[in-house]
Amino acid sequence: MIDATPLLRLYARWRGRQLARQDAAAVQQRTLQRLVRQAAATRFGRDHHFAAIRDIGDFQAAVPLRRYEDLWTAYWQPGFPVLRDHTWPGRVRYFAATSGTSTGATKFIPVTREMLQSNRQGALDLVVHHLMRRPRSRMFAGKSLLLGGSTDLARLAPGIASGDLSGIAAATVPLWARPFMYPPSDIARLADWSDKTARLAAAAPAAGIRSISGTPSWLLLFFDELVRRDANGRDRLVDFFPDLELVVHGGVNFAPYRPRFAEWLAGSHAELREVYAASEGFIAAADRGDDDGLRVVADHGIFYEFVPVAEIDAAAPARHWLTDVETGVDYALAVSTCAGLWAYLIGDIVRFVGRDPPRLVVTGRLSYTLSAFGEHLTGEEVEAAAAAAAAAIGGELRDFAAGALYPEKPGDLGGHLYIVEFERPVATAALARFADAIDRDLCRRNLDYAAHRAGGFGMAAPRISALPPGGFAEWMRRRGRLGGQNKVPRIISDPSLFTDLRAFAAARATDGDP
Repeated sequence: MIDATPLLRLYARWRGRQLARQDAAAVQQRTLQRLVRQAAATRFGRDHHFAAIRDIGDFQAAVPLRRYEDLWTAYWQPGFPVLRDHTWPGRVRYFAATSGTSTGATKFIPVTREMLQSNRQGALDLVVHHLMRRPRSRMFAGKSLLLGGSTDLARLAPGIASGDLSGIAAATVPLWARPFMYPPSDIARLADWSDKTARLAAAAPAAGIRSISGTPSWLLLFFDELVRRDANGRDRLVDFFPDLELVVHGGVNFAPYRPRFAEWLAGSHAELREVYAASEGFIAAADRGDDDGLRVVADHGIFYEFVPVAEIDAAAPARHWLTDVETGVDYALAVSTCAGLWAYLIGDIVRFVGRDPPRLVVTGRLSYTLSAFGEHLTGEEVEAAAAAAAAAIGGELRDFAAGALYPEKPGDLGGHLYIVEFERPVATAALARFADAIDRDLCRRNLDYAAHRAGGFGMAAPRISALPPGGFAEWMRRRGRLGGQNKVPRIISDPSLFTDLRAFAAARATDGDP
């Protein structure tokens, strides 16, 4: 096939110069003004007097912060699935079907034509960052493998469809990009994840793959399938994809997966790059090294606001934007977008590590708190403790989920259950050390947790239930959540969902007692 890299390299040089001199705050001001002007005649725009909005202060006074349920109930549900001029001009042709990670309830996020273009711009910026780092790249001399959802979208009404956002993206790839995309349509439309990974593992090594993108857990399942089908005992990506240059990951905290990916990439010249691409929009991408955060994409139809997490439940929380954010502060992210989301809290918590240009890291979810007994653990603390505990026992933690165990009879203590899956089976004694390491790490990180654990009077020690390799994938498959952008929930607050996982783990646990 034709190597299109020289053309993309020309674009990367132009875009790189543009990014180097970009005033992100000024760009964001213009972005909001344009969004408000475009949506002034919509129902939402009329309700919030968009015609009278002149600046960011006017917008924040007129448009309150909202969560999904607020927009769904007031603006989307009454006409769903046919939304025309409700919160964005024109008809919404696609909806990204996404589950609330801690609850499992399905949400339908509008995806407009403008948002599809916005997402492509974000992806192109990632390519720009890669080409600027690799001036001799030949990335577009081969194909890019997107390990995503099915392109066989659900038809909600004539001309309106829903599906996983990655499936929507694959189904709407521009004509010019299609020769460079993989898998072919017969595999891309498969909804059965096991069938899809098996067919990909059989066909992809001969396809000239130069980049691979996906959620870390599903990437590992695909890599495992490559090894399972190989008769020569190969276990490195370079053996299957010798020309691989780039592995793109996102969607979850990468720290627990990093050791396993390092093993897979041994001997390869491919680099890892993280993206922050939510169903609500493409927000940021890695432009530097692993520890330098992700650069916010400021000029593609999304206006960002940042609410200090400590104020999120206040009657009038502070609403910052790129001019006055501070590094080291945890913010809840709100977006206003070219898909008709307005001051919309997407549920993520971010922390800035740089301001010029703006770079951030995702530190958790608003709903990812474990505080059944007043322990007030954040998702970031739980994930960091689990990763550290796995390292302490020399284990490779593939996935885990944690939830509360409540007292069942007088005198019992409540506590936390961690359902874990390691790359390789872990001995009973090692699981006990893993639980102890989590406990000690959380006591060090969180004073409330330490107080509740002091003397063993407030909370019981953590309990562990270990699934065999592939256990979480099977649980997700049974729930219809295997593959694409679906993620194993790290902290489960929904009692029925945690009960379902506990029952599944009890039948398959390799050790521990749920």
